[in-house]
Amino acid sequence: MSDWKLPWDGGCRCGRVRFQVTAPPVVTMACHCTGCQRMTASAFSLSLLTPADGFTVTKGEPVIGGLHGTTRHYFCPHCMSWMFTRPEGADAFVNVRATMLDDASWFEPFIETYTSEKLPWATTPAAHSFSEFPAMEDYPALMKEFAEKGARSKG
Repeated sequence: MSDWKLPWDGGCRCGRVRFQVTAPPVVTMACHCTGCQRMTASAFSLSLLTPADGFTVTKGEPVIGGLHGTTRHYFCPHCMSWMFTRPEGADAFVNVRATMLDDASWFEPFIETYTSEKLPWATTPAAHSFSEFPAMEDYPALMKEFAEKGARSKG
C-alpha cells in the first residue's frame, strides 16, 4: 500500500486535541444508523477503520462521550467534536471520523452500514451496502477489495 500519502494529521474543531494516523485504513465507511445521525447531526457518519498501532493522540486528552457503554466514542472535552471510536471487541482498530483529518478531500466511503435506518434521500458512492453491519466473516474479503480498489489520499 505504498500509494498512501501518510502520515495524516487531524484534530477537533478547536484544535485542543490532535492526532496522527500512520497506517492506511483497512476500509472506509458511512454509517446511517440513527445513533450516528444524532451524534453528527447529519444523515450519516464518515469514518476510516485503521489499525490501532497506526493511530496516536498527539495533543490533548480526549474524553469518552456519546454512549458510555462498551463502544467508546472519543470527543474533545472543550468543543465536543466526535473524533474517533474504539469499537467493542475490535481493540486492534480505531474508527477515525474522516472529517476530523486535516485533509479529507480524498475520502470516499467504500461500504455503507445501517441502510435500514438511513434517511430516504441520503445516498453515498459506497461500493457495498449493508442493512446493518457486515457479518464479521465478510470483513476479510471487504478489506482485501478495499486494499485493491479503495480511494487513496492525494497528499
